[in-house]
Amino acid sequence: MPRFFSVSLVLQVVVVLLGTGALPVLAQNETEGFKNDIGDIHVVFPGDEDYVSVSAAFNQRFEAHPFAVTFPTNTEQVSTVVQAGAKYNLGVVARSGGHSYIANGLGGTSSSSTVVVDLSQMKNITIDPSTFKARIETGNRLGDVALALNEKGRGLPHGRCSYVGIGGHSGEYLYIYVCSYGVGYGFGGWGFASRMWGLTLDNILSATLVLANGTIAEVSEDSHSELFWGIRGSAPSFSITTSILFKTHPVPPSGGMMFQFLWDVPTSNATQALKAYQSWALDPQLPSNIGADFGVIKGSATGRVGVILFGIYFSSIPGQTLLEVETEANQTLASFLSQSGLPSPDTTISSLGSNVFSGSWIDVLSSAALPTDVLNTTAGGHDGNDTFYAKSIMVPEEEPLTEGAVEGMMEYLGTNGFESDLFWAIEIDLYGGPHSALHDVPPDATAFAHRDTLMTFQIYIASNDRLPPFPDEGLAFADDIASSVTSNMPDDWNYGCVAKALLCFIRRFLALLHDLLAHFSKLLNSAYPNYLDDRLPDWQHRYYGSHYPRLEALKASVDPEDVFRFPLSVE
Repeated sequence: MPRFFSVSLVLQVVVVLLGTGALPVLAQNETEGFKNDIGDIHVVFPGDEDYVSVSAAFNQRFEAHPFAVTFPTNTEQVSTVVQAGAKYNLGVVARSGGHSYIANGLGGTSSSSTVVVDLSQMKNITIDPSTFKARIETGNRLGDVALALNEKGRGLPHGRCSYVGIGGHSGEYLYIYVCSYGVGYGFGGWGFASRMWGLTLDNILSATLVLANGTIAEVSEDSHSELFWGIRGSAPSFSITTSILFKTHPVPPSGGMMFQFLWDVPTSNATQALKAYQSWALDPQLPSNIGADFGVIKGSATGRVGVILFGIYFSSIPGQTLLEVETEANQTLASFLSQSGLPSPDTTISSLGSNVFSGSWIDVLSSAALPTDVLNTTAGGHDGNDTFYAKSIMVPEEEPLTEGAVEGMMEYLGTNGFESDLFWAIEIDLYGGPHSALHDVPPDATAFAHRDTLMTFQIYIASNDRLPPFPDEGLAFADDIASSVTSNMPDDWNYGCVAKALLCFIRRFLALLHDLLAHFSKLLNSAYPNYLDDRLPDWQHRYYGSHYPRLEALKASVDPEDVFRFPLSVE
């Protein structure tokens, strides 16, 4: 018998009629069929009392209306949901912490035919007492992971936002900055300890996955090695990860020092400071046991900007006093501060926004945690929402920013940035440098494609009251900030393909020729896939570089029906 109506078409009709409560009989049957197939697994459908809250996006620039939100409690239940979703031709997405910038964990704005697998009920953490390997379920939040590992004297590199989920791994900084570090193993996972211990994904030994046909698989270097490669950089496109086995690290033996400095300066001083930050990052004397972020925010007057230096220095010598740790940290910071043209930070007056804190590993993590300075997510309250748009630029170590790029950005931010009514912040995260652990992993060892990164920009624009709607001028403002950097870089460094279509065409062509692209990789400037940008041209190659053809082949192999689909998923 011919099939006159597709499931996806029926679901679109369902969404249109939800507001009236008038559901077609076929849609009702489909909903009941799905519900029956998943048995006693908790599920919320449109029209249910909790639907609005469980389907709300972290970024309120997006509204999502998934077919259903499910809450499995173990891997077998996840498999059941995936099989039911595939049976009814529904897309299936996982939600770990729920902090996707573009609502990927809800299927995006075209989510009416999407089943959400919410992993929040899967929070087991077990640590082997002899090897200190940690099996962590993907419903855990970063703050709670840090606390559990610290009880055994262990740690992992990850972001500082306590509420971000370990499975996806995406507030305010000095009351006005953004909480967006790391985001999770699935696409990278950067934090202040990453120059010491690598990205979060670099510490994965194996993972338990549910594949598109419901199969449960344990993947590692020795089992399903190609899939293991793919999940370390683009995990949600291929499977749902329910738990991860990590190697962990002994916590720094004498703790560390958190530093947070804020200046309000003319743009010329800010230009000198960013140039000094880049030189500091490239300095062979800079040790790996320091992580830092250079920030720019609105200044007090036109022609001025706020400059922020934030980070943690970790001790490397057992038995040091906190005073000795502070002395080492200040010596390391002095090589930047002495060249920055900035006045000495005054940490004695808290209202100026600068402070330092020394303590144990867990205490300095807590002092840097956002949004509450608390790692325990139960004690810290709800993590909230925002209404924003973000872009990223990854600066290669071999092609650092030119003086013109630094000047261009600071001048734009000191004039147009001051005049803007939008909230904005620029983060420039320190990734590389001669001793960074990110370089210890070969470029093709994982699906993460940007091992040569020196610094990663995040351009973050939010509505003034942090509530919807997001104004259209915010998109143009973010584009212009990015352009103030990229337009002052050499043509072959170009970030956007819009203005230079020929270069973009060449890059797409080169992306198909893996060996050539690896040789000419500088032609393809990159963006960070945890800071997802739904307007990014040529995103496949900016996020994944020469790895994208290999990811496409893996997708065709393990998910040929595209069950795991969402905005910017591997196609």
